[in-house]
Amino acid sequence: MSTYTLAIGYALFLWWFSTGVILYLNGLPPRTYRLSLIAATALMILLVGVLALVRDQDNLWGAYLGFTAGVLVWGWLEMVYFMGLVTGPHKQACPPNCAGWQRFRLALGTSIYHELLLLLIAALLVAVTWDAPNQLGTWTFVILWLMRWSAKLNLFLGVPNLNEDWLPEHVRFITSYLRKRPMNLLFPVSVSVATVVMSLLVEAALELPATGFAGVSLILAATLLALAILEHWFLVLPLADAALWRWVTTSGDRENSPSGSEVIDKNPLDEPVR
Repeated sequence: MSTYTLAIGYALFLWWFSTGVILYLNGLPPRTYRLSLIAATALMILLVGVLALVRDQDNLWGAYLGFTAGVLVWGWLEMVYFMGLVTGPHKQACPPNCAGWQRFRLALGTSIYHELLLLLIAALLVAVTWDAPNQLGTWTFVILWLMRWSAKLNLFLGVPNLNEDWLPEHVRFITSYLRKRPMNLLFPVSVSVATVVMSLLVEAALELPATGFAGVSLILAATLLALAILEHWFLVLPLADAALWRWVTTSGDRENSPSGSEVIDKNPLDEPVR
């Protein structure tokens, strides 16, 4: 059981620390984005190589390396969107009186290129780990992908907490497509289905040897899913989730970064790195 405790602790730390690093880098002035993305892209390529190397390793090292690679590849995708490298063709706030399918279409247009990139990366990970004993990195990515779509749909339909303060200025216009509401009908379904799946993963893990690859892999996946469920609850409950990343501090240059309206016509990556 101590092996499972270690796995849970590692998943918690990786989620907390990697999220904090991304928040920190996103909060820096746009002139730093190019360097951050170059470094992150190099790391992402290395991580895909790691997944290829451990695809046949059904041991504890293989589980931890695959899980870590899956989480960090996802982190790269978060960075390329929020730093403005890959977003969508629509870079304007939601027009007044826009509703229904038009609002959904325009909202999708703010990130459709990024969604296609997600599909491409998912296909790459599936190809790299296809029919291999160790597919944890791919399943880690899939969990994050599905829960992200769940969160995005809930934000679109309406939740009390939009967490817009975490967004860089140049993408903050996307909050105009979101709604502030006490609840929406999708939320309880999202949380309930995810909780059932998480419970099944834990139940399956408890029936396996605690020191084996399969059991640890299930616990790592279940912990990540539990954290994604927690992030869903952050959207509706008056919880101070920002306190989890209070150590993330940004330089005062953020106040001097371009406003959202200025960056709509200018990609921050066009600025030289100084």
